[in-house]
Amino acid sequence: MTTHASPPLTAPLRNVEYRVLWAAEAISSAGDQLAKVALSILVYNRTGSALWAAVVYALTFLPALAGGLGLSFLADRYPRRAVLASSAAVQAVLVGLMSIPGMPLGVLCGLLIVVQLTASPANAAQNAITREVFDDDELYLRSQDLRGITTNTVQLLGLAGGGLLVTAVGSSWALAIDAVSFAAAAAIVRVWVRDRPAAGGEQTTWFGATRWVFGQRRLRVLIALSWLVGLAVVPEGLAAPLAHQMGAPSAAVGWLLAADPLGFVVGAYLLSKFASAPTRQRLLGVLATLSLALLALFLLRPNLPVALVLLALAGAMGAYIITVTATFSTWVPNELRGGAGGLYRTGLRVAQGIGVAIGGVVAQATGSAITAIALAGLAGVALAIPTALSWTRVRHAVATDTGL
Repeated sequence: MTTHASPPLTAPLRNVEYRVLWAAEAISSAGDQLAKVALSILVYNRTGSALWAAVVYALTFLPALAGGLGLSFLADRYPRRAVLASSAAVQAVLVGLMSIPGMPLGVLCGLLIVVQLTASPANAAQNAITREVFDDDELYLRSQDLRGITTNTVQLLGLAGGGLLVTAVGSSWALAIDAVSFAAAAAIVRVWVRDRPAAGGEQTTWFGATRWVFGQRRLRVLIALSWLVGLAVVPEGLAAPLAHQMGAPSAAVGWLLAADPLGFVVGAYLLSKFASAPTRQRLLGVLATLSLALLALFLLRPNLPVALVLLALAGAMGAYIITVTATFSTWVPNELRGGAGGLYRTGLRVAQGIGVAIGGVVAQATGSAITAIALAGLAGVALAIPTALSWTRVRHAVATDTGL
């Protein structure tokens, strides 16, 4: 691997393959944000049940957990361009069927499950191809910065206008737009991404990457750093009760939800502009700890403006996760990157789900969303400090082994 002076954030876009991968993900992510809102509105309007709306929303990510562990290895066994393009094409057809007006609810849920299962090998293939496109560590890290900024910007736009757009065009048309976004992604990947042979081939086994990853101490520490995000997202699940507790208007729920991704975008940009890959690796433990320590400051019972600042700063510090993800991918051999990436993403999503659930339980038990967020921050700091120390030892060991 080669390393040079830090390139600008937009440098990866000079590569045609990366532009295509980046555009395909941005297009499908925008469609997905729209589809999530559309499904929630569609199901609630049809059933009048908040429970059913919540169940269908959960189905937008729960199957991906199983797929992340069980299907991501397909991105190692088969050519990755074919996996990515085929998965997007299948998703286009399935979401197109979901957009048909009057589709029975049971069929809708079944199609949604398959759509999310299909997303797992596609995500694994996209991540692995990107690492193959860039053999320069700094350039690869910038590509992940750009990806993280784009994803969170799309999330912000979805929070700002998704509901209005679905209301304007209707749920069925919103799902149809999502289907078109998948079809477009499949087409541009097929045309402009270079075809490469399978990285692992037939010797790639089910859960083989999982066994290999957990046998590597340095990768276990990176996974532990990523799992800390599970406590950092607790405020996201408590936005509504937090706004109510602070006596804020209902519009403040959206502001509280937007603070973290907005801070993340700013933090990712600043890290990309001013910090090299080695510097960012050195800062991982510090940034992870600070992102949680900022939540612990909710012990001071902040008002709405201060809470928004704390959440935005926590989001900015939380941009460390981009470096964790990029380092993890770099340290995994190419023939295992699909399966290993699936494991990593699954663990991250499970940690987030568990964190939000525990935060809700604590808020219910204490009667205070502010207290639950502060306790999440304190618990996170208690876990982050030993993890940061472990990371320092691992980083020094890797530097010694590689002579850097």
